[in-house]
Amino acid sequence: MTQERTAVVALINDAVKSGARIEVACAELGLTARTVQRWRRAPSLGADARKGPLRPPQQKLSQSERTHVLEVMNSPMFRDKPPAQIVACLADDDQFIASESTMYRILRSKNQLVHRHQSEPRKHTRPSELIASGPNQVWTWDITYLPSHVRGKFFYLYLFVDIWSRRIMKAVVHECESGEVAACLLRSACRENGVATNELNLHADNGAPMKAATMLATMQELGIAKSFSRPRVSDDNPFSEALFRTLKYTPSYPRKPFVSVEAAWAWVERFVSWYNGEHRHSGIGFVTPDERHRSLDVEVLQRRRNLYERARAANPRRWTGSTRAWDAPARVILNRQSRSTRARAETGLRCGGQSTTSIAPQMNAAVRVAPMRCDVSKAVLE
Repeated sequence: MTQERTAVVALINDAVKSGARIEVACAELGLTARTVQRWRRAPSLGADARKGPLRPPQQKLSQSERTHVLEVMNSPMFRDKPPAQIVACLADDDQFIASESTMYRILRSKNQLVHRHQSEPRKHTRPSELIASGPNQVWTWDITYLPSHVRGKFFYLYLFVDIWSRRIMKAVVHECESGEVAACLLRSACRENGVATNELNLHADNGAPMKAATMLATMQELGIAKSFSRPRVSDDNPFSEALFRTLKYTPSYPRKPFVSVEAAWAWVERFVSWYNGEHRHSGIGFVTPDERHRSLDVEVLQRRRNLYERARAANPRRWTGSTRAWDAPARVILNRQSRSTRARAETGLRCGGQSTTSIAPQMNAAVRVAPMRCDVSKAVLE
């Protein structure tokens, strides 16, 4: 840096001696005259005079420990996971090797700080606000295509997800895309999960099956409030779209088309079992959707906290502050609109400073609009 500044100042001095104005000469190099004047006044042209630390930090990992952490992160089990997922998996196995920030520093030092998954990095979106503070308050649903062995023909995956727990509530593969099939699946999903009348908000995009007369009539009969994305906007249904992204980029997703609807459904069944029972979701504190849906997540998060406290007590020099705050949002907001609902204190946390008994989800606390009436006769359902 000092050599560069010396060369720059020499060039500007030559230009000024030749009759150029200092402002014009500095502008040619993308600098201001005041910057060059400050460099001239400072000793050694303003080079960094700090001496730096006299000894390495006490909490610094040894070279062998750094090598072990890097080997764990690059192992077949964790090589496609970010550090946030890795520390969650290790904590559930009662292991602690380094903090998430330390893992990022090690990856950066080895030029491995890149997106560790084959998919594109996630893009965040937002728009009509619904707030869920417990399960079975707000669901979203959508349909995605699954390729078949016949070019131009697809199988259709209908998928309902609870935004609070991220749990897949219903998933079925069909050979056709219709509102009648969706209405039948919605009725079945509500019955299987014990959804009461006037309890659920259902969000979807503006597709034909979502706005079919049979589907709207079924929602009215079940007392379900409907919510739709904005017209011609593809990212107003982020929970369903994110789930489809996870589904189609999971390593077990077939690279070849499905030979039959039965084969597609068999794979989807395995995926649903893994996603609900094994996948640690980043949006809910890296617990599984089943654990959060059954309100077992608080126990899991508290156990992780206790593990980190024991790790700090065993080697206090590793920490200069508090341990990792294992927690998850107590409320989930679909399509945030105001800044106040974005605040962390407004949203609240599952563990936070509250006791375990005070954070049980309130089943009817969702912010919702009244179910809209539609002029579809009940005979349509028969």
